Amino acid sequence: MKERLQKILSARGVASRRKAEEMIQNGLICVNGAIARLGDAADPETDEILINGQPLPRQEQYIYIMLHKPRGFVTTLSDEKGRPNAAQLVADCGTRVYPVGRLDMDSEGLLLFTNDGAFANALMHPKHEVKKTYEVWVTGYHPGAEAELSKSITLDGYPIRPPKVKLLRAEGQKAKFLVTIHEGRNRQVRRMCEAAGMHCTRLRRIKEGSLSLGDLPKGKWRYLTAQEIENLK
Repeated sequence: MKERLQKILSARGVASRRKAEEMIQNGLICVNGAIARLGDAADPETDEILINGQPLPRQEQYIYIMLHKPRGFVTTLSDEKGRPNAAQLVADCGTRVYPVGRLDMDSEGLLLFTNDGAFANALMHPKHEVKKTYEVWVTGYHPGAEAELSKSITLDGYPIRPPKVKLLRAEGQKAKFLVTIHEGRNRQVRRMCEAAGMHCTRLRRIKEGSLSLGDLPKGKWRYLTAQEIENLK
């Protein structure tokens, strides 16, 4: 079955879709002896696809990993500032995997990794509205703050759906919430807190879709079960 070249390259672990597009534009990809152009499609089973003269890697066995990301790790695969990245924590899984979505450096909790590009793209696509639940610690709590936090606001020109908010405890100006969102805008929960007049001091993702972090130790990873993968799909 024919697919866009950048999708094929991403699925085979060659590069991200963005990087794959750059490779195509730079003339590094050939299909059946002809230099490919951006937008071209091919069938990896019947067409000869070469990357800088080398054949397209064979299809890897897909793996799906859940990491309990600690604070202090960026989610990008490499960082120009030399900061530690979350991919280093799953490097012993035996194959190259990519993060599904992001958690910012100061956040912690459930982060998925896989080499299945189609699975990752489907899970991240806004139309699927995969719910994500966070434990949120704040300062600046005040009466009525949970109602303000529950409102729909506009981020990056995009109106978010009203989040589900549950106040777990409050002590003076400090509080802890359970917050479920449907989108994944940049630093969304932190920005929601600021809009409600509070400052987020700690953020931990504990659930994504049907998958829960559970008691997985911080900094450790495990393979998803077949049932967990099926539920996410």
